[in-house]
Amino acid sequence: MKNRVIGLTGQTGAGKSTVSAMAESYGCHIINADKVAREATAKNSECLKRLAEFFGNDIIDSNGECVRKLLAQRAFSSRENTDMLNSITHPMIIRRISEYIGMYGGNENVIIDAPQLFESGCDKLCDKIIAVTAPKSVRLERIIMRDGISEHDALLRINAQHDEEYYTSRADFVIDGSMSIEDVERKVKSILEKISEQ
Repeated sequence: MKNRVIGLTGQTGAGKSTVSAMAESYGCHIINADKVAREATAKNSECLKRLAEFFGNDIIDSNGECVRKLLAQRAFSSRENTDMLNSITHPMIIRRISEYIGMYGGNENVIIDAPQLFESGCDKLCDKIIAVTAPKSVRLERIIMRDGISEHDALLRINAQHDEEYYTSRADFVIDGSMSIEDVERKVKSILEKISEQ
């Protein structure tokens, strides 16, 4: 039997990482798209060279590593720049994720934890999709705390993403990430049970 591939997505700060950690505790294999993206933009990678051509050579530091904060600032400064970032990185990320899925034995739950699941085309790899949502005020507070950035920079990240309906209309299951931890955990367990039964 083939693996069950579950897409996990949602707006930044909604609580996706919490849901991902819970799913892992229930035996799911997690493929973190952000980590895969870091691999894709590693030192001397073709992807990083292409990003530098568009966003400036100073996004690569003296050690040849990507200066992620600077790249993020430039990439999220306009929709056009965000689109360019995505067109360079997404094909590489999809290829690596497909390889990871193939590494697990059959009949396993494999979760692709990806903020840009739909934009990257990773949703086409998935059998089911879970979206995590939360009110904007909750997300703003979480991003500032989590990333140690200003409200202005946090809002740039929020505004670079789609609205809640974009995620919920494309998902098979929706989790409200502003619920209590206990309620979120109950919901995660219930969804995973439903998917495993199908």
